[in-house]
Amino acid sequence: MSFVNFSNTERSDRRYISAAMEAPYLEREQEFELGRRWRQDGDEAALHELIESHARLVVRIAWNFRYSSLPLGDLIQEGNIGLTQAATRFDPEREVRFSTYATWWIIAAIQDHILRYSSIVRFATTPMHRSLFFKLRRIRGSRVVKPDGTLSYDDRVSIASEFGVPLSEVERIDSHLASSDRSLNVPIGRDELEEAQDLLPDEGPSPEDLVAADQDDTARSQWLHAALDRLSPRERQIIVSRFLEDERSTLAEIGATFGVSKERIRQIERKALDKLRSALSERAEDISQLLGN
Repeated sequence: MSFVNFSNTERSDRRYISAAMEAPYLEREQEFELGRRWRQDGDEAALHELIESHARLVVRIAWNFRYSSLPLGDLIQEGNIGLTQAATRFDPEREVRFSTYATWWIIAAIQDHILRYSSIVRFATTPMHRSLFFKLRRIRGSRVVKPDGTLSYDDRVSIASEFGVPLSEVERIDSHLASSDRSLNVPIGRDELEEAQDLLPDEGPSPEDLVAADQDDTARSQWLHAALDRLSPRERQIIVSRFLEDERSTLAEIGATFGVSKERIRQIERKALDKLRSALSERAEDISQLLGN
């Protein structure tokens, strides 16, 4: 005689499933009355009865997602969250059976849970992506995959055509399903003295580039200040206000400061810019590089 040893969690799940399957069914009139008592009177006892009587629905739906490799108990728990949300929102006046209404909420809750734990990267962010993710997950079990774990090109084309989605979306999700997330801190090499992140290319500027950029910025700043010294105080203030401050002023605002029209400020600005171009012509090809335009 052989004995099967179940963990405490498995025994607890079995007891819950057994109790859920024994809960009595509700007739349409009973659902209507429980929903009315909750919505109109805030009767929590009615809400709990509505939820408990449909616990078997959660078990049945969760069982359909057992291929997700997540514990059945976790799927049932998430499904119960969806069931509770459905019960609190159920409107019996719409004359829809509660089981029909709750099914959508239960499936959505379980799918969200599976997506959260399938990857640390949120890649299925739209209803179309979610639907394709679960369809591909089922289909891959009956198809021959390549050595890298992905479907063949013909299979991808066939699936994209069958479900009316872009081939690129099928390829993206199929590639994700074929590989698992890997930490960049995983030790690599024979001695495991390095981590995967040590081999990532640094796409940022090199130390030499940073030094050269800093020297260029310093030189340009010196050129600009030297050129500004050739302007009159009013011309300098206009150029600084118009181009060099974080919050740039308009012609009208500067005109109000000097008590003249914005057209007069425009004329002064044009004259000041001509002076700057003349002073900077030997050092910079484009004055806009120095004025931040």
